Amino acid sequence: MDERSIAEAAIRAQVLAGDLRAAATAALRLYGDELFGFLRGIERDADLAAEAFAQLGEDLWRGLPGFRWEASLRSWLYVVARNALHRLRTDPRRRRNVGLSELPEVAEQLRTSTAVYQRTEVKAEVRALREQLSDDDRELLLLRLDRAMSWKDIARVLGGDDDVTARAAALRKRYERIKDRLRELVG
Repeated sequence: MDERSIAEAAIRAQVLAGDLRAAATAALRLYGDELFGFLRGIERDADLAAEAFAQLGEDLWRGLPGFRWEASLRSWLYVVARNALHRLRTDPRRRRNVGLSELPEVAEQLRTSTAVYQRTEVKAEVRALREQLSDDDRELLLLRLDRAMSWKDIARVLGGDDDVTARAAALRKRYERIKDRLRELVG
């Protein structure tokens, strides 16, 4: 077992023991910076991304008891993060303008670490190219390239559990078209 699998098993044990606070905190420590980077990567408005992350924390707390562990905790958290952002985008009345301060144990770590996509000049150029793509295409690239998720996990994150294999194949083809488009943009 790798480190993530061991950590996820420990989180699952905490959930089964009823220690949701410890489980949610451990999940955010394990994947928080990655999820926050994902939200910042797909949402141009930094405040909205921060609020979606705060909503993710709340959704995680509420959803952990019902999580069936049929997928990895990581892929489920991406779905939860994506759904939190979508709800905030589609219904502005849900916005509370809370930001990261609502998650004090994770917020300081996120504030002091530089997001991966902001670290180098080359990544800034790649980000500029990505900005020319649709939100859906940017999201697919982020999950596959930056997060190295499997095609089946990406299919779950982007489209639920219905026929994951067929959805994964379709996403793989779409990914190839996106790469071709990026090559054209580079010239």
